[in-house]
Amino acid sequence: MPDAPMSGTTYFAPAKVNLGLSVRAVRADGYHDLHTLMVPLQVGDDLTVAPAPALTLEVYGADLPTGDGNLVYRAARAYLDAAGTDRGAHLVLHKRLPLASGLGGGSSDAATTLMALARVYPAGVDLHAIARTLGADVPFFLLGRAAVAEGTGDLLTPLPVPRTPLVLVNPGVEVSARDAYRWLDAEETTTPPLDIDEVLATLADGRPVPYTNALQGPVAARHAPVRDALAALGSAGLRSPLMSGSGSTCFALAASEDAAHAAAQAIAVQHPAWWVHATCTL
Repeated sequence: MPDAPMSGTTYFAPAKVNLGLSVRAVRADGYHDLHTLMVPLQVGDDLTVAPAPALTLEVYGADLPTGDGNLVYRAARAYLDAAGTDRGAHLVLHKRLPLASGLGGGSSDAATTLMALARVYPAGVDLHAIARTLGADVPFFLLGRAAVAEGTGDLLTPLPVPRTPLVLVNPGVEVSARDAYRWLDAEETTTPPLDIDEVLATLADGRPVPYTNALQGPVAARHAPVRDALAALGSAGLRSPLMSGSGSTCFALAASEDAAHAAAQAIAVQHPAWWVHATCTL
């Protein structure tokens, strides 16, 4: 599907990866207490925003709804209502990221929508309060930098993460977070907290990174393409392959940006149907 003509102001909505994801417990409300290191990336979606008499949304690059079924639309509606304006906005979302992939694309798009409309219609609105109603990852994308996330993902502690080249591989499988956590719950297991200091140290010095993803086992057991993606990353000479979030995107670390691009090219040749991208942490 071709891109739409550009108008208004365009904002970048970055993807993220989880450099480890521990599920500490199931809460009384059915959600999960997490311990994860989330890092934004240089790859993501684009959102163009222009003031308009009414709220409208166009989507290019993916077959997504353009009304209340779209998180961008709901974020915009929530902001406009909170701002008390009778004006709207014309939004054009250019999807570059695969859907239901563990990269936080929808949450990032929603956070970017909130920040963009706060510039278009300044009103002193509490963006974080709105973000918490939209999804667990949306507050992280409002923060806009690497952070340890705890609780349901809304308790954020920013910290510096060394710039790290990596390769993303999505094997074309959509995995809902709801299913991934349900499969984990069926195993009745929890995982210990991440050793954040050791993760950061190994990111910097090139050793294998001691991170795990509690959701990787249940998801990979049910989706062979996830196992294939992890194996392909390891075979490409990359370091510490891991699934991001609830999947199905997997990633591994590279010694340099050139090494990341070379590995991504090799994987893409071997698996032309996969979405493969070399990028860096922000």
